Amino acid sequence: MGTGENSPFIPPYKGEKVHFRATIPSCYNRFMVMENLTAGAEKLGLRLSGNQLALFQIYYEELTDWNQRMNLTSIIEYDKVQINHFLDSLTVILAWQPSANRPNPRVIDIGTGAGVPGIPLKIVFPQIRLALMDSTGKKITFLNHLKQKLVLNDIEVINGRAEELAHQIYRESFDLVLARGLAPMPTLAELTIPFCKIAGKVVAHKKGDIAEEMNQAKRAISTMGGKLIELKPVELTEFPDNRVLVVIEKVAPTPDQYPRGSGLPVKRPITG
Repeated sequence: MGTGENSPFIPPYKGEKVHFRATIPSCYNRFMVMENLTAGAEKLGLRLSGNQLALFQIYYEELTDWNQRMNLTSIIEYDKVQINHFLDSLTVILAWQPSANRPNPRVIDIGTGAGVPGIPLKIVFPQIRLALMDSTGKKITFLNHLKQKLVLNDIEVINGRAEELAHQIYRESFDLVLARGLAPMPTLAELTIPFCKIAGKVVAHKKGDIAEEMNQAKRAISTMGGKLIELKPVELTEFPDNRVLVVIEKVAPTPDQYPRGSGLPVKRPITG
């Protein structure tokens, strides 16, 4: 990353509150960086600031640099990362945003991998208190590095399995639980809902025809204390593959025995 003397600070838009000072390489300018992300975000009602675009640029460069040494993502092209990782992450706002009642919500990203969707949401909403959970040590190393590189506060990086950590201090502690590409819905429900506070939400990214998958997940969702609120379609031209956000509200405590250990949520999902 070029962040030396030739990397100018990108000034904020007029009236923009500065939460951090970010730099990008001098070979870029603010009107060239992340154009696809900027256009897509505007369709979501988001006007990304110069500093936010700088952070997304740093994120991209760190992601592609580290991806040469470990398998973080199969998508590395500049235009595709903007859409398939960053913009896709931001579509969560179609189903959830921080509210005046909870200005500093606790958010956890289960099986975060390279930090999506959690990190993009943190860039846009720096006030959230974010936890990133993954069971792969190499990805945890990358996330800790990225956290320092982006200079974002209130991020906890957690190494472990959801089946185990949901029985510890993280149980029923979060206002929002995120899952992207984690598992089929019956398994996903068991691995995510236990982390959610009563009245909190789980938002899961899915795509394609998920009618049968959702039908199979009804029992798992209710068993974990959840209630399906909506299937929110992502109607952006950038995503022609029928993407949808599965939105679940936590309406009752999760029974103590869930989630089950020893890989049972994957091997023997609760279906029907």
